[in-house]
Amino acid sequence: MKLGLIGLPLAGKSTLFRLLTGAAPPEGGGTKGAVGIARVPDPRVDTLAALYNPRKVTYATMTVMEVPGLIPSAFRSRAAGLFGLDPKSFVDALKDVDALVYVVRAFHDPATPHVRGEIDPAQDLTAIAHELLLADWQLIETRLERLQAAKKRQPDHELQLATLNKAQAALEQETPLFAVDFDEQERRALKGYTLFTDKPALVAVNLDDQQLAQGDYPQKEGLASAARAMGAPVVEFAALVESEIAELDPEDRKAFMDDLGLTRTGVERLALAAYARLGLLSYFTVGEDEVRAWTVRKGADAREAAGAIHSDIARGFIRAEVASYAELVAAGGWNALKQQGRIRLEGRDYIVQDGDVMSFRFNV
Repeated sequence: MKLGLIGLPLAGKSTLFRLLTGAAPPEGGGTKGAVGIARVPDPRVDTLAALYNPRKVTYATMTVMEVPGLIPSAFRSRAAGLFGLDPKSFVDALKDVDALVYVVRAFHDPATPHVRGEIDPAQDLTAIAHELLLADWQLIETRLERLQAAKKRQPDHELQLATLNKAQAALEQETPLFAVDFDEQERRALKGYTLFTDKPALVAVNLDDQQLAQGDYPQKEGLASAARAMGAPVVEFAALVESEIAELDPEDRKAFMDDLGLTRTGVERLALAAYARLGLLSYFTVGEDEVRAWTVRKGADAREAAGAIHSDIARGFIRAEVASYAELVAAGGWNALKQQGRIRLEGRDYIVQDGDVMSFRFNV
């Protein structure tokens, strides 16, 4: 899973990147932004690790990309480049991401004035969405010009033209491409393009500690409405507070979060929201050597899940032994559950469920 963090300057992207990955982005954002690996927090992994005391514990991970602050159209005369870097670099940085995280700010801080001069996360989200809609329109316009001027035509030339014209017409009506009803052929025609409004989206709103405790901030309802129009869940986080929480030991961290009324950090909620938005789930493998979380898409069968570990296991798949996470923990381990006759044998067509604990039998 790859997430791209985008937003206006001083919204908290770099802090969120650091919270997710544990690494600081390049000073000043760099020319290409930053790339890091984030651990996906999962208390089920912690419980299984406490049960097995393995030599190694491996959480699921996601790649996080953070790019310099997007510069709104009205301010471009003051800044070089389309998004704080040249348009090609922006596209290249985010072309492989699975989802975009729109980072907007609700906190007020005189030391870091808002680029537009006012705190309004709903307007910020709308401004970012408009810029990406414009970027998609420009990319499609350029591609259409090339297709129309081409002397040598590919077999799918007419399909490309029709699909891109359909996409451009939608963008001119300010309709994001994810909301356009493309058929399977049209989807294939668009597959080679980096179209930002066709990517799944999440919204991360950066609060101060008081807003976090109260659960309220400027334009909360307006932001929720704008996010719904994009099909994007809203995740609230407080960059400065969570930076402090991350530095505490587990006992103090829990007390601090209890005072704020939090059961999960914003980083944890963002990871869970990303999994849900992208249709992903986790299954586990356990043992004295390692307890590990694996990521597969919802609807994946047992053979596909085996392939997440190694292609040889999928190729030589015989069957899967499957246990419920809750039943495994209640029984006190795999062997105890097996003695109760509650380990299931499943074939390659078994549809993996979130929280399954699995062991694969294979022969290559």
